[in-house]
Amino acid sequence: CTLDSEVALRVGGDFFFDPQPGDSPVNLVLIAGGVGINPLFSILLHIADLHGYQGGKGNRHKLGTAKLYYSAKNTSELLFKKNILGLMKAFPGKITCCFHVTQQHSQICKELQPHITGK
Repeated sequence: CTLDSEVALRVGGDFFFDPQPGDSPVNLVLIAGGVGINPLFSILLHIADLHGYQGGKGNRHKLGTAKLYYSAKNTSELLFKKNILGLMKAFPGKITCCFHVTQQHSQICKELQPHITGK
């Protein structure tokens, strides 16, 4: 987003991401904390499936980017972190993530370091 961009926010409840062929592409910003990652991880998997399908079979979905901001007390509490890193590798520039830890006391593994903010 840039200054003066219009954004829509949704907190809690039943939600999903189901773009239809021919819809204008949207850029998603997904924000999760702790176990709140579960529905957003499903959305990321759906986006990855659509990107994979798009690349392989030329479907009509127009996809934007997806950026995940995910926070937990420490890296051991970041659920699906290896899966998320795998999605970022498989779809560079299309799926990105920034992990934030608030109470990390041990050293962060090299694989996560470029994507970690916080303590």
